This record gives sequence, C-alpha cells and structure tokens, in this order.
Amino acid sequence: MPPIILVVDDNPNNLSLIDYLLRAHGFAPLLARSGADALLVALAERPDVILLDIRMPGMNGYEVASEINRQPRLAQTRIVAVTASAMVVDRERIAAAGFHGYIHKPIDPETFMGDLAKFLPDPRKDDQHAAAAER
Repeated sequence: MPPIILVVDDNPNNLSLIDYLLRAHGFAPLLARSGADALLVALAERPDVILLDIRMPGMNGYEVASEINRQPRLAQTRIVAVTASAMVVDRERIAAAGFHGYIHKPIDPETFMGDLAKFLPDPRKDDQHAAAAER
C-alpha cells in the first residue's frame, strides 16, 4: 500500500501541481487548503507524510507543525515544509519547529519525486515490522 501523503497549501496552483505529480506516480494524496483543515484531515487519516506550506493565512505552517507534533497518534508522521524560504536562518527555524526537512518552492517537476523520496517511509522496514508482528 502506498504511503498516505497530505498536501497542505493555500495556493490552488501549487496544490494542483503537487497533486498532479503525486497522482502521476501512483499516489492518492489528501489535500487541504488551510492549516485548520490540515489538522482535521491529519487526525482523521493519519498520513505518513505531510507536505506543508509555511506561509498561509490564519494558521501558518509552523503552527500546524507544532500542533501535529503534540498529537501522540501522529508521532510517526513526517512533516516536510514546502517553502520558498530556504535561507540558513529559515532552515534552522524549520528544523527547530519539528519539521523533518523541506522542499524548495517553486516546485521543480523534474526533481520533486526525488526530493520527496527522502521522506517516504521505507516499505522494506514496514514489511519487516509486519513479519515480526505475525511471529
């Protein structure tokens, strides 16, 4: 079963591009257009990875990440910032906020899946855990 990926972005063009790229590679991403919606979807669906825009009105990406990191049932979820803010100070703030990494905007369709691959769960480890649980 492919990993569950939640994409959160208030910009419809960015959301559509990432959705298209993921679907073209066999994923069925969940989509949210706000931080509040992202929290609802994350708690209900327990995604493996959340691709999270930083600059959103209302609840920004840092606030969403903080709330997700407080949820024990989302402890295994990897949070990836998707942002144009990639200066050293931005990367430090992203790491300090509990993100597992970042993907730089604008999204490059040629490299996006390779960039994302670093954050996807390793299916071999999942298979090993499943086999151990069956014993």
